[in-house]
Amino acid sequence: MTVSRPSFEEIYMRLALTLAERSTCARLKVGTVITSLDFRKVLAVGYNGNASGLHNGCDRQEVGNCGCLHSEENAVINCDSPRSTEKIVFVTYLPCAMCAKRLINLGNVRRVIYAQDYRVRESVELFAQVGISVDRLDVTNIAGVTK
Repeated sequence: MTVSRPSFEEIYMRLALTLAERSTCARLKVGTVITSLDFRKVLAVGYNGNASGLHNGCDRQEVGNCGCLHSEENAVINCDSPRSTEKIVFVTYLPCAMCAKRLINLGNVRRVIYAQDYRVRESVELFAQVGISVDRLDVTNIAGVTK
């Protein structure tokens, strides 16, 4: 008898989606999980919101400039793994260009897997320039995920 098991990609995307629920951003709730290449370790997590100790909400209502730290940014801040560790990033939305640059500078990111497109897609080209593969994971069929 074959047991149906979720893939590691599905499990970590589900975790990113759950982390997004902690977001305090009024416009877009985003979650990020950084794992080792073999999926055996969660290296860091993040979600978007204001800085620790500040009020739990946006500073402004301007799209793209609400004052919240992005989830990828928080995950990079939280990641204490060495640059030499190969990494996979799971994020609920395709990263913006600045978060793509932060992930590139984290070092040894091999893949970025995202669930939904972001309004700007210039990060795809930035990742391609440095050899980071980008894949979209359809979350509509992941058990326990509702959109």
